[in-house]
Amino acid sequence: MMETKRRREQRSMLPVHPDAAAIDIGATVHVAAVGPAHDPEPVRSFGTFTGDLHRLADWLAQCGIKTVVMESTGVYWIPIYEILEQRGFEVRVVNARDAKHVPGRKTDVSDAAWLQRLHEFGLLRGSFRPQGAIAALRAYLRQRERLLDYAAAHIQHMQKALTQMNLQIHHVISDITGATGMRIIRAIVAGERDPDTLASYRDIRCHSSAETVRQALIGNYREEHLFALAQAVELYEVYQAKVATCDEKIEGVLERLKQPGRAPAKPLRATRFRCPWSALRGARRRPHADSWAWTVSGAEIDQRMRHRPLRMAKHQALHVLALVSPR
Repeated sequence: MMETKRRREQRSMLPVHPDAAAIDIGATVHVAAVGPAHDPEPVRSFGTFTGDLHRLADWLAQCGIKTVVMESTGVYWIPIYEILEQRGFEVRVVNARDAKHVPGRKTDVSDAAWLQRLHEFGLLRGSFRPQGAIAALRAYLRQRERLLDYAAAHIQHMQKALTQMNLQIHHVISDITGATGMRIIRAIVAGERDPDTLASYRDIRCHSSAETVRQALIGNYREEHLFALAQAVELYEVYQAKVATCDEKIEGVLERLKQPGRAPAKPLRATRFRCPWSALRGARRRPHADSWAWTVSGAEIDQRMRHRPLRMAKHQALHVLALVSPR
């Protein structure tokens, strides 16, 4: 009996992150947990105001915490994440689905305490979060994408107003936001109604003839539709100006990234699966009952086809072989 107990003690897991903490993120309350050895009250609740977040960081520092994980499905984690990262903590955001599927949880354990326990033994995988200038670049690019989506909605509003006035400009011009389209639309908003004058704004690169454009610009002008068109044009140009401002910010970040940086502290991990297509020239496919194998200069690549990505790689590789094999 004693020998069996000793074997169980030997098989017990050792902590991977002994100085670990976890935070259960909420909209108005964050629940943080540390190991029982770090504080007599290992689970505490904090508000979400900036002062509360700094008090949470101070408490983690007093407990000697080095790494923190947090679980969140929205954007409420971003302020505390950035504050903890600035304070020197190693911070990770974990997917709630990963923590849910780990067996062994008791019903009387809080979410934060359970996350802390899992992270202490290295059972949680952090989500990808770029650092430094890369995070800023991603934020600017996402903001630019949103602005373009907003501008696209106002392009549809312009097309609707033109259609209501039976101005078929979007049928004779490929893009109403191009050089020809915007010149004509701005002139209409400014008060021009003569189709000959409007057709004269046609760019020489436009595929439709001047007569076709003139016929498309004979419409039934109404005040309410002109008002909607004017507002759509104004909002479209506002968003285009905001996109230009985003482009300036992106250019600034790219310039900072061009500066030479420090070499990585640790060597990069080798790629798990590498199959250069240039090495497949002259390869021979060998059929197999349950797998597929290739012989390339005496080396064999043998992989069982059990997953869809591998099946796709197989079909792509066979296509390359068909292209490079001698006829």
